[in-house]
Amino acid sequence: MNDKLSVLRLFTRVARTSSFTKAGRELGISQPSVSRQISELEIEVGAALFVRTTRAVKLTPAGVDYLTRVDAILEALEEADRVARGTMELRGRLRVALSTSFGIREVIPRIGRFMQAHPALRIDLLMADDRQDLIAEGVDVAIRFGTLQDSSATSRLVGRSPRILVAAPVYLAHAGLPRDPAELGGHAFVLGPSSAGALGSTLRKDEQQFAVRSEGRLTISVNEGATAAAVAGLGILTIGLWGCRSEIADGRLVQVLADWQLEPVEVHAVFPARRAVRPAARTLIDYLVDELRPISVEGGARTLA
Repeated sequence: MNDKLSVLRLFTRVARTSSFTKAGRELGISQPSVSRQISELEIEVGAALFVRTTRAVKLTPAGVDYLTRVDAILEALEEADRVARGTMELRGRLRVALSTSFGIREVIPRIGRFMQAHPALRIDLLMADDRQDLIAEGVDVAIRFGTLQDSSATSRLVGRSPRILVAAPVYLAHAGLPRDPAELGGHAFVLGPSSAGALGSTLRKDEQQFAVRSEGRLTISVNEGATAAAVAGLGILTIGLWGCRSEIADGRLVQVLADWQLEPVEVHAVFPARRAVRPAARTLIDYLVDELRPISVEGGARTLA
């Protein structure tokens, strides 16, 4: 039993790292031994679990399905051990997928207290601006902004991120401060991921509505770059409050048309389909919901301090 569990754990590490060498290094096993054990597992299972290339090893469709089921088995054993110990101590490795900007600005400054409370838990923050494949990459929970695409996944609302218009004082000194949405037409815009919906976004004030028809000469694929461009005075940016709070606090950016509101963006915790939610993932999201509530729309932070 222990030998099979060791092989299954090895299989999951190969799947996570896409490398026999890296998985072996993590577990203190030589690369030839890793390759041999995985080959023997494939013979036992009766299916190819990986496609080997000179550059990496990738899961086959059968391997993806096998990983989902093995993860559930290992998680159930971890939970059984935890119950048998009679403790709520969280153990193992927790893999969290999230955007680079949100990770750097909001999660990393808060994750230390969570880790201190759970010293036996290891956390992998998988920060990327593209949406990760939760199953293939072994993600336990992802934090995602906007409309959810995978209706089969379990999700929980973390909060709603206010969206605002911001610009640098140097830009506004040159181009002028818009006093009315109709004046936006003569301004330059920086288009980033958070402003992808700016074409057609609607500003609201009391009973008034104004459709924003912004066009930008500069489009940037990551929020950090878009924020930096706005700070550099390259135009007005539509962005979530979480993506520019520090720049507003220190005066590098100011809010434009602060008495008008854009629709906020929902922020969800998404858990992989066909897998039980790990206690560690649930506990982390509970923690982040409490930590982030004061700066979400639900917490009442609709205007800037």
